[in-house]
Amino acid sequence: MSSDREAERLQFLNAAGLAAAERHPLPGDASTRRYERLITPGGTSLMLMDQAPATESVICDAGWSPDQRKAAGWNATARLSAGRIEAFAGVAGYLRSQGLSAPDIIALDAPRGLAVLEDFGDGLFARVIAAGQDEAPLYLGAIEALARLHETPPPPSLDAHGLSWPLLDYDETALQGGADLFTEWLPRLDPRLSFSGEALAEWAAVWAPWVARGAAGASVLAHRDYHAENLIWLPDRQGPGRVGMIDFQDAVRAHPSWDLHSLLQDARRDVPPQVEAMALNRYFELRPQTDREAFMADYAALAALNEARILGIFARLIARDGKPRYRAFMPRMWRHLEQNLKRPELADVAAWFARHVPQEARS
Repeated sequence: MSSDREAERLQFLNAAGLAAAERHPLPGDASTRRYERLITPGGTSLMLMDQAPATESVICDAGWSPDQRKAAGWNATARLSAGRIEAFAGVAGYLRSQGLSAPDIIALDAPRGLAVLEDFGDGLFARVIAAGQDEAPLYLGAIEALARLHETPPPPSLDAHGLSWPLLDYDETALQGGADLFTEWLPRLDPRLSFSGEALAEWAAVWAPWVARGAAGASVLAHRDYHAENLIWLPDRQGPGRVGMIDFQDAVRAHPSWDLHSLLQDARRDVPPQVEAMALNRYFELRPQTDREAFMADYAALAALNEARILGIFARLIARDGKPRYRAFMPRMWRHLEQNLKRPELADVAAWFARHVPQEARS
């Protein structure tokens, strides 16, 4: 903790009338954000979000070409927010306007990357399920929240607290860039893998139709990291509002299947097949105008692409960042990927893996 940054935090908390609050740092994750729980003298619990603006590469300009985005770095390629507080504020405001539960923002200093948020507590889906709560109502609640979110096309920009944040499409460059993390980072983790120029060209070709479908179907606001460790159960609220959402600052306009497969083919916990099936059935009940057959083909393909992307991210976290704990999640992602590759529509993708990734490397 740098003394300069701590001085900024203290100044911010003082200006917010929270100088006397007790501060309890929370464990970090794979991001550059840090959080503290604040307990006021009156016993109110709040959250301090700290995202120093200079810790990540530049964000995407909406007018940049794919080459310009790639030259600018990963955040621009993938259309990530670089943790910008403006993005969090804009998405939170929009979610709340749709009757969904995002934390209220109590105090905000966007230039410094600091915010005080409503505290939803510790009832993460993953935690309360592990403690014995029936997971079915939680997953059905999460589906109801998504169905509510998918009812209305989102605006081109999200405005809140006097700030505006553009809602960009999860487009071909971002989708293919995500898939390419697999071919870039798996060989750096596993010496058994080596992809020739021909193999890389085939990789792009087999994903091309699904990347195009994913980009063409970008029509709803996607949380983009919608899973059991970013959702908090709020049983005292009603309907879709029972699902508290956090870590949504990387939201984009995306295919409506994106958050569904993030939730139901989770990287960090096993969702029973019957719960996945039940949740999907509930989604189609709530969105009866959806062409289920076409949607499920896209669901499987984009889930497979996402699983390749996450395998690449985990390989990068292990090989580059020295975080070996992410190896434990990789077998689950391989299982999800291989299950999706059984779909006949994905025969070309499955054939690529059969040619270039031996079975013993899929773990």
